[in-house]
Amino acid sequence: MEAFTGLTAIFFAAIFTNNILLTNYLGMCSFLGVSREVKTSIGLGAAVVFTMAFTSALNWLVYYYVLIPMHLGHFRFIVFIIVIAAFVQVVEMIIERVSEPLYNALGIFLPLITVNCAILGVCLFMLIRDYTFAESFIYGFGSGIGWMLAILAMAGIRQNMKRSKVPKGLEGPGITLIIAGIMALAFMGFSGMINI
Repeated sequence: MEAFTGLTAIFFAAIFTNNILLTNYLGMCSFLGVSREVKTSIGLGAAVVFTMAFTSALNWLVYYYVLIPMHLGHFRFIVFIIVIAAFVQVVEMIIERVSEPLYNALGIFLPLITVNCAILGVCLFMLIRDYTFAESFIYGFGSGIGWMLAILAMAGIRQNMKRSKVPKGLEGPGITLIIAGIMALAFMGFSGMINI
């Protein structure tokens, strides 16, 4: 029961109190670039959730069962990026086969998941926090859901803002960054509840 409570706390903390995007500001480039339409945000968000969950688990296995026994822990950045890149290629091929319109809509942002600093950040945070395999997977899954929640909220707001009058100087990235800041403040309201 205690292990389940710990995993639940890690999961919800990754979504809300330690949201990888809105509290650590990792993964902002694709967040700002793709969050114009809800449909594409759902697709990219699902791809990030899937990639984040499984690459955090894969990188945990590689780190503790390959790099540490061979005394190559200092290569973790390079190896983690290679694992993420290989996994993203698989995800890209799956999306292209399953939904070609989504694949075309995501465009360059799909392969850019490879260099999404949020995914590498999750893999590094799991090491810093000394998570077990199960905790790493849950943390990656929760972080992915938190990232997806943030991009969906931003996409919904930006879609509704198309019918709004925004001052000329704030159109485009200006108002988007202001909205992201307000969203970050809203997520900071969860801090202190669960902080793992």
